[in-house]
Amino acid sequence: METKPSEISSSKMFGGYNRRYKHFSPTLGCSMNFHVFFPPAPSPSHRSPVLYWLSGLTCTDENFIAKSGAQRAASKEGIALIVPDTSPRGLNVEGEADSWDFGVGAGFYLNATQEKWKNWRMYDYIVKELPQLLAENFPQLDTAKASIFGHSMGGHGALTIYLKNRDKYKSVSAFAPIVNPINCAWGQKAFTNYLGENKADWEDYDATCLVAKFHDVSATILIDQGEDDKFLHDQLMPNKFPEACKKHGVPVLLRLQPGYDHSYFFIATFIDDHILHHAQALNL
Repeated sequence: METKPSEISSSKMFGGYNRRYKHFSPTLGCSMNFHVFFPPAPSPSHRSPVLYWLSGLTCTDENFIAKSGAQRAASKEGIALIVPDTSPRGLNVEGEADSWDFGVGAGFYLNATQEKWKNWRMYDYIVKELPQLLAENFPQLDTAKASIFGHSMGGHGALTIYLKNRDKYKSVSAFAPIVNPINCAWGQKAFTNYLGENKADWEDYDATCLVAKFHDVSATILIDQGEDDKFLHDQLMPNKFPEACKKHGVPVLLRLQPGYDHSYFFIATFIDDHILHHAQALNL
């Protein structure tokens, strides 16, 4: 099985290229797709820093590339965008596609410990396998200079991965992240099935809990949240994370945006601010 990425498609945009790749993932045990937006390079030997985007529930590697408009600012700032999928696919595990908020399209960026879901190891895929794959196959990328951001489930992934891997990422930001999954229905459903009943294990993948343990953070964490988001009060509970950050001296900027919902219209509106946030951290 081919672990080296092969190009599926390529489209020019803002002087750079959206390129989609396919490869076999040993971590997940299946074929995976991912997108890279390569910004225009000032010279053939130039290496671009990378910014990982983690998508939300039901998404693939295509939603962000098609809907966010992030390429305009990324092209201007010289940042490569790395956009993976949200779960393993094609494994045909019983029940994997029974609901939109669990299984396929809902990997929650963790390493499952329950036997049935043992292939759901998106944490290792994002933190270990994908960066190594990029470093080995794309000399035009400077994978040692990396930041991470995401939306909803992907915002949860970005925050938790960043807090646990401060040596790997320069900065983090999020749109409408699930900041306290152990206390919302989406998180409880996913964690029970992927991680089992021991709630102490759940805290390893909860940003609000992790801040108490990993609070050596100097770069401000940027979070945008739409005030008309239908998931605001039941699932997202945005104030939980800043409260924990304040307690442990972690700099965070939560911007509540009046009238905006949970969609990519909201993301596209504020995406340039996030690209600039990461460009500053990456010293561009």
